[in-house]
Amino acid sequence: MSDAYNPANDGAQMSFKDRMSYGDYLQLSKVLDAQEPRSDAHDEMLFIIQHQTSELWMKLALHELYAAREAMLTGNLSHGFKMLARVARIFEQLNSAWDVLRTMTPSDYTRFRNDLGQSSGFQSHQYRLIEFILGNRNAAMLKPHEHKPEVLELLEAELAQPSLYDVALSMLNKTFALPETVLNRDLRSNYSASEPVTEAWTKVYQAPEAHWQLYELAEKLVDFEDYFRRWRFNHVTTVERIIGFKRGTGGTGGVSYLRKMLEVELFPELWHLRTSL
Repeated sequence: MSDAYNPANDGAQMSFKDRMSYGDYLQLSKVLDAQEPRSDAHDEMLFIIQHQTSELWMKLALHELYAAREAMLTGNLSHGFKMLARVARIFEQLNSAWDVLRTMTPSDYTRFRNDLGQSSGFQSHQYRLIEFILGNRNAAMLKPHEHKPEVLELLEAELAQPSLYDVALSMLNKTFALPETVLNRDLRSNYSASEPVTEAWTKVYQAPEAHWQLYELAEKLVDFEDYFRRWRFNHVTTVERIIGFKRGTGGTGGVSYLRKMLEVELFPELWHLRTSL
């Protein structure tokens, strides 16, 4: 019988006294100690980890979206396109996570739901930042964050910035003149579809070779919104499967509220033009 393989014989580091280890670099003690179930229900650990990992993916999505916007503003479009493609794949990961949560049955969830109090994903400030940067801006959604001034400041700062789609439209305007009502709109408000914008994007799609960067930008945005819509749909389906039509822990209508969110179009003209193209 041969001796057990020893990685040290091939040069692997085996002692980490005064050296940085894998766990040190990733600060795993903080990450793995961050799960504190409030009940003895087996599935509460699944619920906590599902939402914590989703928040980590959203942190990365924001990191990429901020950088993509900056790259677009400075004309570094190839970098911006790469980041937008990455955000789409991040939401693919977020979509897959719903499959794991759906293994929890209504009976499993009711065993710890009351321990959640009024906490709800509705209150995720990172999700709200993602909505804001994409142009779905509702100042009323600042209210749940007033108890945390540092978070409120982040959200207010984003509302003062042009959304990712505003930046895309400023690029479109360099080739096709857009109305002042579009270019100088109130940044704190939701974006509303504009027929002149639809007409401009349609011209891009009618001659993609002549407007390749705008065409590629448009498709990167559509690709991302495609994954984002799937995430919303999976959210609704998962909630209905687990709690039916009960109200959410945060006081929303639950499924009825989430279904309203399915109607939101982030980049409306990019979808509308397809009908008449």
